[in-house]
Amino acid sequence: MTIVGYELSLGKEKWQEFARCKGWDPEIFYPDRGVPSASAKAVCNECPVQGDCLEYALNQDERFGIWGGLSERERRKLHRQRVMMRARN
Repeated sequence: MTIVGYELSLGKEKWQEFARCKGWDPEIFYPDRGVPSASAKAVCNECPVQGDCLEYALNQDERFGIWGGLSERERRKLHRQRVMMRARN
């Protein structure tokens, strides 16, 4: 994978070095219940490692915050969809 001209071998959590959220106030990625998460998702949507972040959150069963542009509820739904797809194959 190449990101901004760098050759990258994505080992455990290596992707985090390239995350767009690096240096942002973490609180925007952990909004209180009922508070919109659009700001965090906008950062994620511009991130070159958004997919790696999402996979990390799914694999680690992250239960809070915005990861890979998805809320915990959205990640649960994606996880259920993947389980159903695997069961069909």
